Amino acid sequence: MVRRAADVLPARKSRAPKWGSLSDAGRALYEANALDRVEIVKAGVPASFVTTVTRDLGLAKERFYGMTGLARATVDRKVARRELLNPSESERLVGFAELVGQAESLVRESGSAADFDGAHWIAAWLEAPHPALAGRRPGDLMDTADGRGLVRNLLARQQSGAYG
Repeated sequence: MVRRAADVLPARKSRAPKWGSLSDAGRALYEANALDRVEIVKAGVPASFVTTVTRDLGLAKERFYGMTGLARATVDRKVARRELLNPSESERLVGFAELVGQAESLVRESGSAADFDGAHWIAAWLEAPHPALAGRRPGDLMDTADGRGLVRNLLARQQSGAYG
């Protein structure tokens, strides 16, 4: 049975972010509680959100697929059929969106968010080798749950000045 984005909604519809922009979805996912994120992931993210993410990040699709470990042929097929991603695929995409929301939240808290483009900043930050990761690029860790956790923690530590 083919699942279509319009046919499947999270248990609490009002908790699902709007998938039109990475910034809006990222903010909603970052501010959501863990249970709501679990429900969103289990229900499935629209495959078309991959196009939104790559566009808003300014990343080539091939690089994004490499970072996430998503199979391009599978995602492209699901986009064409207007399907939802499975929970594993959805979790990887939610991880990227949540990271953008986290960055934007950190900048808002510092009081200088006026012209901040969280998606482009995250894209550049993910590509730069980082000393706290033994010179690895944060983007190279985004394909596993533990890697995404390390990257989120590293970003949070940057706000306090622990790592630049």
